[in-house]
Amino acid sequence: MNSLTTNSIIRFFVLILAQALIFNNINFLGWINPYPYVLFVLLFPVNSNRSLFIFLSFMLGLFVDIFSNSGGVHAAACVTIAFMRPPVLKFAFGMLYEHQSIKFKNTEFGNRIIYFLILILSHHLILFLLEIFNISSILLVLKKTLFSSVFTLILCILFSVLFSNRKS
Repeated sequence: MNSLTTNSIIRFFVLILAQALIFNNINFLGWINPYPYVLFVLLFPVNSNRSLFIFLSFMLGLFVDIFSNSGGVHAAACVTIAFMRPPVLKFAFGMLYEHQSIKFKNTEFGNRIIYFLILILSHHLILFLLEIFNISSILLVLKKTLFSSVFTLILCILFSVLFSNRKS
């Protein structure tokens, strides 16, 4: 087993535990919650098995759903962004993605923020649309999506910078 696989396994379990034990208990202003567990989907190696990636994304969401008692909304949101990831990678990173040579720790900071932002906003919009599931509450969905996405984006950027093992 190589270090990339080991890192992915560790990241999977640490993010689930952190989400379940710490971040699910944050309810800032009554409706802002961070969901940094999406970092697993965001940072999963690009040139790995796509079927395995989608399955792991589903399992990630399912475990968060089990700990959150949320009935599958996290699993649906995770699988959706796992499917969306290739075109978003192509949009954010261009030729690096075309050549399958993306190493997230070596990418431009601005490109990484664009990539994170698109997938986090998509994840949160799907999550809150399914959670609230009421068209008359669309403003609440948009408000929760916007503010929770900003909070999650800040945490994801912070974690990816703090825990990247950049070797110069």
